[in-house]
Amino acid sequence: MKKNLITLLLVFTVINTFGQAPSTSKTGKNNYSNNKELTVNDIVTNKAIKAVTKVPLDEALVLIYDYDGSLFAFDLESETIAWTVKATDNHTEMCANQITLLDGVVYVPFINGEIFAIDNQTGAIFWKTRLGNITDQIILKDQIPVISDGKLFITTQSPNNNIYALDLKDGSLIWNYKLDSTNNDISVLYFDNKVFTQSGTQFYSFEANTGKLIYQKSFDEPIHGKPVTDGENVFIANEKDIVYALSPNKPDILWQFKLDENQSNIKDRIVCKDKKVYFAAQGTTVSSLYALDSKTGTQLWKTDFKDDNIEYILEESDNIFGYTHKAKLFQIDITNGEIAFEAKLTTKPISNLEFANDDSLFYYSDAALIQFEFKTKDENEVYLRTSIKDNAYSAFVKKIR
Repeated sequence: MKKNLITLLLVFTVINTFGQAPSTSKTGKNNYSNNKELTVNDIVTNKAIKAVTKVPLDEALVLIYDYDGSLFAFDLESETIAWTVKATDNHTEMCANQITLLDGVVYVPFINGEIFAIDNQTGAIFWKTRLGNITDQIILKDQIPVISDGKLFITTQSPNNNIYALDLKDGSLIWNYKLDSTNNDISVLYFDNKVFTQSGTQFYSFEANTGKLIYQKSFDEPIHGKPVTDGENVFIANEKDIVYALSPNKPDILWQFKLDENQSNIKDRIVCKDKKVYFAAQGTTVSSLYALDSKTGTQLWKTDFKDDNIEYILEESDNIFGYTHKAKLFQIDITNGEIAFEAKLTTKPISNLEFANDDSLFYYSDAALIQFEFKTKDENEVYLRTSIKDNAYSAFVKKIR
């Protein structure tokens, strides 16, 4: 009787979340998971509203995943908000994740464990999926929906602690695997029909189609760097001061590189381009951007920022762009590490950098969407936020194109 009552309460909660009874996955569609009996903490509940179809792009729109947890589309031509989508029961004002745009469909994870597939033109929802059924906890953090071959890959926090592969058509569960640690706040890497992810001191390689574990490798320190690839091998960083090159098929360390003294915390500040690895490490007195040969781990160059920490980097047109804690925007030539451009911003970025064109880029500050003009160094307020939060969390900006 008690078990039946718990089941009824769960169904009632899920109906409240989605508006009507959705489909609940008790296990994935394969036999490789180490977590086949899904509890209330890690079940997958999906509701398909309409079939996912390719949608033309509305290139007048810029998507803003705001730090209050809402996703909205701002029309640059009419200067109005075209549509807004929020999680069903988002209890915390926090973005904390990023979005992925594919074939005109926007895939957005919310911190409460919900993931939506959305029409970029109208904000209409194709499907909703809920990972677990936990309230008042952050389940999805620092996640980018990684999409390939009709699947969406994502990892979750405590008390859920799974990696999930969802069907892109309706958000249903294809496979899942219980991870060892509660610290799973780095997005996964898809490469060579495999998925790579970290969890505390553990690093995993899975078959992407089935979820079969290829290898699991233990490290002395927690892995806290986003996995990236040069098309041959995989590169990760621990939370302290070492970058590793790993084989994608077996748990072999091909080389390792130690940061300068008193430097650490690479996290997602790492990219690959043309058989080279670029990453930014923070430090107590000096923050540095490194370039290594991806085959050997040999340092090619290093650019230092004194008394300031690099907060964000990306590669664009054979340059590394980024900004620092003290709001310095910079452009570095990836061939030699020389600073090609820098500007001290008056508005502090809290988001990614998103290029509008060759002459300007967007970023979100704690008060507005800013379009920065390279020639004039003007910071133009495109959209002014109506309410301001003293301690703004990160936001995310994506130009539809």
